Amino acid sequence: MSLESVRTFFAEKAPDISVIVTGQSSATVDLAAQAHGVEPAQIAKTICLRSGEQTMLIVASGTARLDNKKFKAMFGGKPRMLGADEVVEITSHPVGGVCPFGLPAPMPVYCDASLRAFDEVVPAAGATNAAVRIPPERLALLTGAQWVDVCQ
Repeated sequence: MSLESVRTFFAEKAPDISVIVTGQSSATVDLAAQAHGVEPAQIAKTICLRSGEQTMLIVASGTARLDNKKFKAMFGGKPRMLGADEVVEITSHPVGGVCPFGLPAPMPVYCDASLRAFDEVVPAAGATNAAVRIPPERLALLTGAQWVDVCQ
């Protein structure tokens, strides 16, 4: 179960961080912001993309939009969003709950500079009603993410 893999991840790597499960959906940026009492920009959305042969996760501010020109300059190709079934297969997380935690296999994770505007961000945690509160720098550290600037 995806939520359980995220709980295990935090139990092993950051036991001080609790997974927050709500009674309402947080599957979209706006729903997540409402559920957690933050601005939409503070939601850390995770996008599963492919560029050429490389599949990756980009974590960005909830209101940031991927900039194709910046992405191509950084990764050498166009970004291609993956379908829901492929995202679940790769991450084990359902769309709306995708996060860089508790993945079944290592994969490249990139944190967009848009996250650095906040002391704390709220990424999903493996389910459409689960999230964590975490400083962006710690998110990057725990996931081995590289910082990039690929959003508008």
